[in-house]
Amino acid sequence: MAAAITTLAADAPTLSAANTGFMLICSALVMLMTPGLAFFYGGMVRVKSSLNMLMMSFISLGIVTILWVLYGFSIAFGADTGGVIGWSSDYVGLSGIGITELWDGYTIPVYVFAVFQLMFAVITPALISGALADRVKFSAWALFTALWATLVYFPVAHWVWAPGGWLFDLGVIDFAGGTAVHINAGAAALAVILVIGKRVGFKKDPMRPHSLPLVMLGAGLLWFGWFGFNAGSWLGNDDGVGAVMFVNTQVATAAAMLAWLAYEKLRHGSFTTLGAASGAVAGLVAITPAGGSCSPLGAIAIGAIAGLLCAMAVGLKYKFGYDDSLDVVGVHLVGGIVGSLLVGFFATGGVQSDAAGLFYGGGLEQLGKQAVGVFSVLAYSLVASAALALLLDKTMGMRVTEDDEVSGIDQVEHAETAYDFSGAGGGTSVRSTAHTAAPAAASKKVDA
Repeated sequence: MAAAITTLAADAPTLSAANTGFMLICSALVMLMTPGLAFFYGGMVRVKSSLNMLMMSFISLGIVTILWVLYGFSIAFGADTGGVIGWSSDYVGLSGIGITELWDGYTIPVYVFAVFQLMFAVITPALISGALADRVKFSAWALFTALWATLVYFPVAHWVWAPGGWLFDLGVIDFAGGTAVHINAGAAALAVILVIGKRVGFKKDPMRPHSLPLVMLGAGLLWFGWFGFNAGSWLGNDDGVGAVMFVNTQVATAAAMLAWLAYEKLRHGSFTTLGAASGAVAGLVAITPAGGSCSPLGAIAIGAIAGLLCAMAVGLKYKFGYDDSLDVVGVHLVGGIVGSLLVGFFATGGVQSDAAGLFYGGGLEQLGKQAVGVFSVLAYSLVASAALALLLDKTMGMRVTEDDEVSGIDQVEHAETAYDFSGAGGGTSVRSTAHTAAPAAASKKVDA
């Protein structure tokens, strides 16, 4: 017996400085994705709403961080209760965790796992904000973020990733957040826009992006940070799975961007920068659940399929009349569904687990499990998010007034504008004034 105990002790994981450092870097990369998302969304809206769009992402870094420390980590990853929710008093306030205490079965401290997962919790409600551009009170959005994180994200993260969570135990594969992050946020976005309604001038007024360079910058930051998001989700770097995920993240994103641009050229006659950025994000979304289970060739197929389907899906809002301002439904909901379901076809059974998809001799079993994960998260998020939006709309009101929306939500909600041209121009002569009048008028038109 003593010999057996000694053997077990020798086999127990020990803290790995390499894995710990790797995971801290990955956590920082995922944190960078939220400002990247803010730029991506901020460039896509009209100039009069750009600061509000930046703030709707940025505020999540404040709100969700505090909630995660106070109780979110405990709900998501505490001891399981009925497969639905977790709770561990040691995780409340992160107060009962030793600085070298390891996450169960891994070589990284609990603190490192907690901060890595925190960054996922931060960006997920921020994703929703893109669907609500131009028209939501900032105070209502901040409260919605807090309530949604508590009642939707934290429990769903437990279902999907925590031992004992019912989708985890069912065998649903979600490497880094196809269900818990993207389907969850996309369904919530659809629910809220159905409650609060369309922007003033939807389908009538031009609502073009005010800064495509900002969009491209945001997309580049998202792509960069996504390597931490995906490769880091294996929680270590000892067996090569994280390296496969890194490669698959790159190739799927490339394939999706090319597929979106090809569709755009055939359908509309142009290769646009907005299409390139959106296609890249669609590929990142789709490979997130699937990249740890497929080969690089499978990742190319998944990316191309997602790029094509998401490009087609963004036009559905005009057909069905829901005002998804920045295509959160078309990219994140559809991309998350596509990537999660394609695990059931492209899982090789030789990377993160031995679960094989239909194309690798595994039959329909894994596809069935993936479908359960997809549609259960979609349904729960849709219903719960609609209920929260209705509650806030009936109590404090979620929308700004029509006059405030038309004049510009940046000034109304933040008392600022993104670009101040008051210091531009030169002298005070009549001639100088005449020369600067036209640009000033043009600026007013852009702001509108």
